[in-house]
Amino acid sequence: MAENGTEVMEFVLMGFQLQAELQRGLFFVFLVLYLITIGGNVGMIVLIQRDSRLQTPMYFFLSHLSFLDICYSSVIVPQLLETLATEVMVITFERCATQFFFFTLCASTECFLLAVMAYDRYVAVCNPLLYTTAMTPQTRLGLVAGAYAGAMVNSVIRTGCTFSISFCKSNYVDFFFCDLPPLLKLACSETRPREWVIYILAFLVITISISVILISYLFIIRAILKIRTAGGKAKTFSTCASHMTAVTLFFGTLIFIYLKGNMGKSLGEDKIVSVFYTVVIPMLNPMIYSLRNKEVKEALKKVFNRMRVSQSE
Repeated sequence: MAENGTEVMEFVLMGFQLQAELQRGLFFVFLVLYLITIGGNVGMIVLIQRDSRLQTPMYFFLSHLSFLDICYSSVIVPQLLETLATEVMVITFERCATQFFFFTLCASTECFLLAVMAYDRYVAVCNPLLYTTAMTPQTRLGLVAGAYAGAMVNSVIRTGCTFSISFCKSNYVDFFFCDLPPLLKLACSETRPREWVIYILAFLVITISISVILISYLFIIRAILKIRTAGGKAKTFSTCASHMTAVTLFFGTLIFIYLKGNMGKSLGEDKIVSVFYTVVIPMLNPMIYSLRNKEVKEALKKVFNRMRVSQSE
């Protein structure tokens, strides 16, 4: 433990603090989930690149979502596994700040990218005749680059504000990775001005993204209601169902953690929710988009048929 007036040079991640048997059980559970996450998202990227029918703007954005999920999960899970294997884990100040930076970068980019994907669905549903000309390769790259750039600005400011705080109360972090709520508990300097900057940035990232998503879907719903046949409505809605599911899962957990009134006061509860959006959601996204998407299912069937043919020869 750091003494008062002594700057913290390293942190000790406490993890889940469970019995040894439960720790080992969780290790294998998270290892399996991580391998499924990597396999599912890499498979999605490869499938999109290989199948000519998936060379559309929607799948271009989806491939970036899969890439982000790989990065997002890889920033957290390997360290989580190490913490579970060793029960506690010592991490340097610099490594903690680096993890915090990339975690914020991936999460912020995913927020903006989900908003971009909602806009893509709006153009596809509401202006189908202009979709190809509106979503040119240059436009797609510009939208994705804008998502990364906005996230980079947020990540740099948020990391700078967090790690310019003096940590001297203790170096024991009651969490499984370097996240804002447990780190703020260790601060011995005035944190209120920096906290306001951090909270305002989080609020802006989430509200801007959600606003774009909500406005896009309001126009989409209006366009769907104008369709006369029930089959036409169902077909149009199905093109948005996967994205809506991913948005609900991702933003629901982010809002619970970062914009709730008792932020950081119940770290046990925060750990459970954090596991969900750092481990479970990146694993679920490929399943959501493959199981509820006709084009992806057909592309998967094509791959499996090729494998059967090659094995029978």
